[in-house]
Amino acid sequence: MTSLPDAGPGLAGFTIGITAARRAEEFATLLARKGASVVSAPAIRIIPLADDTELLRVTEGIIADPPQLTVATTGIGFRGWMEAAEGWGLAETLRDTLASTRMLARGPKAKGAIRAAELREEWSPASESSAEVLDHLLAEGVEGVRIAVQLHGATTEWEPVPDFCEVLRCAGADVVPVPVYRWEPPTDRGPMDSMIEAIVAGSLDCVTFTSAPAVASMLMRAKETGLIDALLFALRGRVLAACVGPITAAPLEELGVPTTMPARARLGALARHVAEELPRRAGRIYAAGHLISVRGGCVVVDGQVRQLAPAPMALMRSLARQPGRVVSREDLLSALPGGGDDTHAVETAIARLRAGLGTPKAIQTVVKRGYRLALDAADCDPPARAVAAPHAAGIGHPTRSPRPPQPIGAW
Repeated sequence: MTSLPDAGPGLAGFTIGITAARRAEEFATLLARKGASVVSAPAIRIIPLADDTELLRVTEGIIADPPQLTVATTGIGFRGWMEAAEGWGLAETLRDTLASTRMLARGPKAKGAIRAAELREEWSPASESSAEVLDHLLAEGVEGVRIAVQLHGATTEWEPVPDFCEVLRCAGADVVPVPVYRWEPPTDRGPMDSMIEAIVAGSLDCVTFTSAPAVASMLMRAKETGLIDALLFALRGRVLAACVGPITAAPLEELGVPTTMPARARLGALARHVAEELPRRAGRIYAAGHLISVRGGCVVVDGQVRQLAPAPMALMRSLARQPGRVVSREDLLSALPGGGDDTHAVETAIARLRAGLGTPKAIQTVVKRGYRLALDAADCDPPARAVAAPHAAGIGHPTRSPRPPQPIGAW
């Protein structure tokens, strides 16, 4: 049992999933310092640029037939491209080629990478938005213009930047995509499978994404394992999807999943945002004179973190889903890990739940009917976000509203 100090860590008692492949340890440390329990499962594996034959082929093509415009979308991507060119012995030639083009930078990090290469950008939007870069180019006119676009980390249909390229093509441009830091699914799928199962089970309070490829990888893996519908159900309901920025959030929003994000697309800002958002959306239940809040992997009772075993935790989630209403033994039995047909297992788990909470009277037996949390409906906070089934079964309040769900085949 852990106490939550009056002004203590804002994420104590919450369990957060991290899908980042890069800077994952740094991000985990930021969240752990705020009190969170962190589960890490890298969703992607970055292909080393020096080994990327596709990037080498594109680079040689750009040198042979220089573009008139070059768009840098990320600092790490542009810097990595230049470093890879160094390894191939093409750095000076590539730099001279790009110096002869007009260069646009999507944001300050891309701008910094351009200048670090002793090049100079012509323009960069204040919004750091790919959409504003696109509007700028279309307003200028791109018909017949050869444009090199450094992709935003992936070349799949999930990634918004290929859409950027397609719009330019439709406007008449000759677009050359530059596929920096391409990704593949992780070699070991075990941690990702476990995280997907944890999201489906509701044992995570939040899952964080720092790149659109990580979102794409998780969705594709869930589809492969037959859990895509259950995953989307959980993300539309109880489990908060926190993204570093709108590009990362786009694949989820296309599927009707609400997302939340910081004002600025930065790792530290995302950690602070999650620390503010999760406690705000956590439901509070007043039962038998005690304040109870159900988290992904524990229950907080009067400021005390109570760790529960899987069986009593599963029953607590079922009882808290509709506070005060009676839940039958049969329904509780179906909620237990492993199921079964012996309702005595429910009685055993309820006894363990009462002991684990330290507040036996909070769980009330209703003779011949089942069990309920001992409260009136008016004694619990309303959910921060009410989403009708089948899209959700929980609470939350995303910063961004979801788009209407798209068919799975639309990916």
